Amino acid sequence: MFFSPAEQNEEEVDGMETPPEYRDDMIKFNHHTNAQMISILKKTEEKCEDIARTYSIGRSIEGTELLVIEFSKNPGEHELLEPEMKYVGNMHGNEVLGRELLILLAQHMCSEYLLGNERIQTIINTTRIHILPCMNPDGHDLAVSGLQDNNYSEDDEEGPRYDSSNVGRNNAQNIDLNRNFPDLTSIAYSRRRQRSYSTDHIPIPDSYWFGKVAPETYAVMKWIRSIPFVLSANFRGGDLVVSYPYDLSKHPLQRNMLSQTPDAKVFKLLARTYANAHESMSTSSARCGSSHGVSEKGTVNGAQWSSIAGSMQDFNYLHTNCFEVTVELGCEKFPAEDELFNGWHENFEALLTFMETAHRGIKGIVKDEDGNSVKGAQISVRGIRHDVTTAENGDYWRLLTPGVHIVTASAPGYAKAIKKVHLPGHMHTAGRVDFLLKKAELEPDNQEEEDSIPPMGNYDRFDPYNQYERYTLIADVSQNRPESAKKPWWWSYFILPEGPEPTWLLKHH
Repeated sequence: MFFSPAEQNEEEVDGMETPPEYRDDMIKFNHHTNAQMISILKKTEEKCEDIARTYSIGRSIEGTELLVIEFSKNPGEHELLEPEMKYVGNMHGNEVLGRELLILLAQHMCSEYLLGNERIQTIINTTRIHILPCMNPDGHDLAVSGLQDNNYSEDDEEGPRYDSSNVGRNNAQNIDLNRNFPDLTSIAYSRRRQRSYSTDHIPIPDSYWFGKVAPETYAVMKWIRSIPFVLSANFRGGDLVVSYPYDLSKHPLQRNMLSQTPDAKVFKLLARTYANAHESMSTSSARCGSSHGVSEKGTVNGAQWSSIAGSMQDFNYLHTNCFEVTVELGCEKFPAEDELFNGWHENFEALLTFMETAHRGIKGIVKDEDGNSVKGAQISVRGIRHDVTTAENGDYWRLLTPGVHIVTASAPGYAKAIKKVHLPGHMHTAGRVDFLLKKAELEPDNQEEEDSIPPMGNYDRFDPYNQYERYTLIADVSQNRPESAKKPWWWSYFILPEGPEPTWLLKHH
């Protein structure tokens, strides 16, 4: 249950008591520190222990836990044929509305489930939902302290106020996390001239690990690889639009240019689903920011808007089965507390509708003749050069638009199985399409076809140089440091994990 800040301070009228939905112990719309956010998530877990679970996917460079809350009828377990989806917020520390919306969403889903809300109960009972409200807690701290440091008078001897609009955008290492993922899009583009190229499950190049990989990026990559996510949204700020892959332009000089994935129809459907369910995103009068000239009814191709390499949504699509879009929640990156209620009101329906979209397309189980599940089988759709693979128990999910599709299941050592699938436009649940694979000797003609497909190679080769051990050490050391809030917002930009702290910079602070 929620209340509007405008109603929070209303006096009781004619002796009537304040309605129970406005009691002080109910959810309030305000900004939360990292400690408060973690406390709320853990209290939500305790309140709804039968359907909620919190777990950590790692730590930031300053040692703050990257805490996820999960909702499912069996928390902690992957249910056969149940799709898994995720929401990620606060990737850029100074873009906070998504963070607060996801904290609110977690509390709302818990309370409404207990109150018997049929829609919420259906979503949780049929979907495994993972919510990471904050991917960049250190950046958030920097953003908060940066704003506080700048709230001095214009008459101050230090001169005019510094523009802190981007303070905290990056993590404590000054890394932009949305440019820190492996650039697999360039690899996909380089494969286009190959006879049977594919754009899925592209391995991470070993060279990537020689660069500066943020621990937050590392943690999220490992998380994405460990769970068979079907759908995802990354919440940011600075515009009012839903962006879909690719984020990197196919232009030789990487100039902004429409650069769509083989699943362009699906991504446009996903983007429209959120934009149309949002209170105003799809209307022309609501547009703001730099996407205004290229967006269409609240949706835009990332590369056509602003080409970047190493984005999270491109990585999701090219490395895993997961389809991710980026939701820009508004031009105000750090809205005032009294604007949070409006943000919730505008996005509430879209947040739920997008979750339900995980049930579009087809799902099924791939087994062999002995009834054993086939892990890692490829599910291909004719005309779309992007496959998905089956999970541990042989189940799969494939997001598709309505229409007729020719679907093939294949695995090494088995003959291909092909089915024709018709998905009607009014169908809002995934169609069940199972496959039975029969053992077969690889024929010479098929061998030639197999040889023409680029080998998966080192897909399972993750973190070959054991970066995890170094990140854990850095985070442990950071946890024992004095609180970063005692330092100015720019402090972390000048320190190195293994170097001495430049305390001389604090002389005049």
